[in-house]
Amino acid sequence: MEIRTIDNEQTADAVALIWTTFLQFEAPDYSDEGIQSFRNFIEDKAILKSLEFFGACENEELKGIIATNDNRKHICCFFVKAQYHRQGIGKKLWEYLLNHSENKEFTVNSSPYAVPVYHKFGFVDTDCEQLTDGMRYTPMKFRR
Repeated sequence: MEIRTIDNEQTADAVALIWTTFLQFEAPDYSDEGIQSFRNFIEDKAILKSLEFFGACENEELKGIIATNDNRKHICCFFVKAQYHRQGIGKKLWEYLLNHSENKEFTVNSSPYAVPVYHKFGFVDTDCEQLTDGMRYTPMKFRR
């Protein structure tokens, strides 16, 4: 398994992985408005250009991604294909981010589905669940 930077040419593959996985695991917890808000977010070219994507690849297959902004301080997207859940790919992506950043603190607005994963990685809730534009999330923080 190799973790590498996803360049502009591979962003479309990353977005396809995000959308497919979102529909499977996140969308059931969201309203139609929330689903559309998320889709608008991942289809916004200006937003995508502002993100830094890292992908977990094996045999040229993209198996998972983590995308950050704010100089790798905020996790915007973190998805692993369904068939590769519980195989340590998410952990490898998270550890890659930790090892390739000097930030003391990381933040995320976690979907309901991912809250237990972030807790396992050492994140703590900074507030109760929120609802914005139909999207449910729990603000979380990790400190080294």
